[in-house]
Amino acid sequence: MKKTLTRKINLPRLLILGCGDVGMRLLPLLRGRFRVFAVTSRPERRDELRALGAVPLLADLDRPATLRRLAGLADYIVHLAPPQADGALDRRTRHLSAILPERARLVYVSTSGVYGDCGGAWIDETRTPAPHNARARRRVDAEQVLRAWAVRARGRLAILRVPGIYGAERLPLKRLQAGTPALREADDVYTNHIHADDLAAIVARALWRGAPNRVYHASDDSELKMGAYFDAVADAHGLARPPRLPREQLRQVVTPALLSFMSESRRLRNGRLKNELGVRLRYPTVAATLAACVKMVS
Repeated sequence: MKKTLTRKINLPRLLILGCGDVGMRLLPLLRGRFRVFAVTSRPERRDELRALGAVPLLADLDRPATLRRLAGLADYIVHLAPPQADGALDRRTRHLSAILPERARLVYVSTSGVYGDCGGAWIDETRTPAPHNARARRRVDAEQVLRAWAVRARGRLAILRVPGIYGAERLPLKRLQAGTPALREADDVYTNHIHADDLAAIVARALWRGAPNRVYHASDDSELKMGAYFDAVADAHGLARPPRLPREQLRQVVTPALLSFMSESRRLRNGRLKNELGVRLRYPTVAATLAACVKMVS
């Protein structure tokens, strides 16, 4: 027991911020390679985090004073926390950047929404961000803040731009059950996906193999429009397919936030993910994912 504890203490330290669903999937992949510290603002989550081998730390990215104890704690950092829900800047990432150590290795999970609408074009990581909404603008701000830290502190930063995350527990079943309409084929947009388990594995890969200040698309191989995705989920779960409407009619029956989500079309190339990080996707397409999800819940 004493030898096991000594080995664990001597492992390199890793700090996770934003340890939600993807973070919980990531923890088993890190066991035995790091001594993991997981930040939570909710005391009731401490036992859950301990059960997966992490040391829970109470802190809040919205309260900078609570982050002081994290300064210099770990040389490896995974930043999964989303920005706050308002403003043009990501205040949470700015608070975090103030306590990041020099020469640390950091993986930041961003969003493919930073590109805005690309008219359905295939894009790679050299595409200039052009965010269309405040959520995506906050993500661009976070990327810029972390890039500045990496240059200033000689840190090693990998940015993962992530599309829609899904899995057995992350499918739009409530939306389908509610009969929320989708766009007709002529108006529909291309959407991109990644299975939550694959994303956790990509984060782990980026920790070890990510090039300095490099962006990667954490996306699967699917080439799919949004309506076709909803149809596939409905078919797999024996639900009615959503009705299809022209964009102008849809505008009258869905929220502005949902309409914004349905107004951006792009297809992400993932060559860097495979060639540089050496990722082999467990769920390379939506069809493979849905088949696995149905099997898991049946």
